[in-house]
Amino acid sequence: QVQLVESGGGLVQAGGSLRLSCAASGSIFSINTMGWYRQAPGSQRALVATITSGGKTNYTDSVKDRFTISRDSAKTVYLQMNSLKPEDTAVYYCYALITPGQLWRGMTNAYWGQGTQVTVSS
Repeated sequence: QVQLVESGGGLVQAGGSLRLSCAASGSIFSINTMGWYRQAPGSQRALVATITSGGKTNYTDSVKDRFTISRDSAKTVYLQMNSLKPEDTAVYYCYALITPGQLWRGMTNAYWGQGTQVTVSS
C-alpha cells in the first residue's frame, strides 16, 4: 500500500539541469528521513542526498555544490540537479523511512521508489 512515485528523469546535455520529485502515498503514519540514491551501470547503489523531517540535509561530496534536496509537507521530496556531468548518469532511486498505518502505528521501514533514469550527454 505504501509506495514512492518518482518523476523528472530524462536526457540532458552536460551543464544542464533536471529536477526530480518523489511523492509518498498509501497508509502512512509518519515519514522521517527521505532521500535519493543512484546506481550507474556496473556500479553499486550509492547515496546522493538525504533530508530529515527537521530539514537537516546531507550530500555526497561529488554533488554537494551542484544538487539541492528539499521536501514539503505533502510527503514529497525533490532533488534539484544543476551543472550536470556525464558522471551523474545513473538510475536515481527515491527512498524514505516510513512508519506505516492510519489509526495504528506499524513498524518503521525503508521504502524505495522504482527508479528514474538520468542520462547526461557530453
